[in-house]
Amino acid sequence: MPGLFIVLDGSEGCGKSTQSKRLAARIEQAGRQVLHVRDPGTTVVGEKVRAILLDPAHGEMGMRCEMLLYMAARAQMMAEVIAPALAAGRVVLSDRFVSSTLAYQLGGDGLTAEQIRATADVAINGRWPDLTILLDMPVEASMARVRRAKDRIEQRPMEYHAQVRRNYLAQAEAMPERYRVVDANRPVEEVEGELWGIVKSLL
Repeated sequence: MPGLFIVLDGSEGCGKSTQSKRLAARIEQAGRQVLHVRDPGTTVVGEKVRAILLDPAHGEMGMRCEMLLYMAARAQMMAEVIAPALAAGRVVLSDRFVSSTLAYQLGGDGLTAEQIRATADVAINGRWPDLTILLDMPVEASMARVRRAKDRIEQRPMEYHAQVRRNYLAQAEAMPERYRVVDANRPVEEVEGELWGIVKSLL
């Protein structure tokens, strides 16, 4: 069977980590091997880049530097783990991917969607996700779920996170053939059921 590349994305606190673990278990129960990754991270290089990106001590970091660091971590993850898994026919389930950069870094320091996509295409060697599922919920509700100490990105003002949500929804509206939007402001089991209904038709 051909490999399948699925991304779960959305604002802070929307439940990506919980739902990606549940979805991975469902896919495995259906008889497919799953590689579950997080972006940025997963590889040794990626985890070190992640630590730099999220450290609140790096407040001076410019948005273009931020975007390029995310892409660097992605390039390593694609070459080291994602591409080999897809070539072996596995399902790759990623917690965030380029869709995050198109939401969080878009507009910062004048960055355009075209610039971000062009850089991403180089980083991921042209292998875009087959499907990106956005877990959507009001910003106030999602940020209220972040109970731990907030990282560098999460510390940004509420209006920034509101714009991030608008950027996510704009992506889905522009590319309905590659995106699905799921209401995440519901009980975990309801969200899980809808996600599985979307994904099982692709397996």
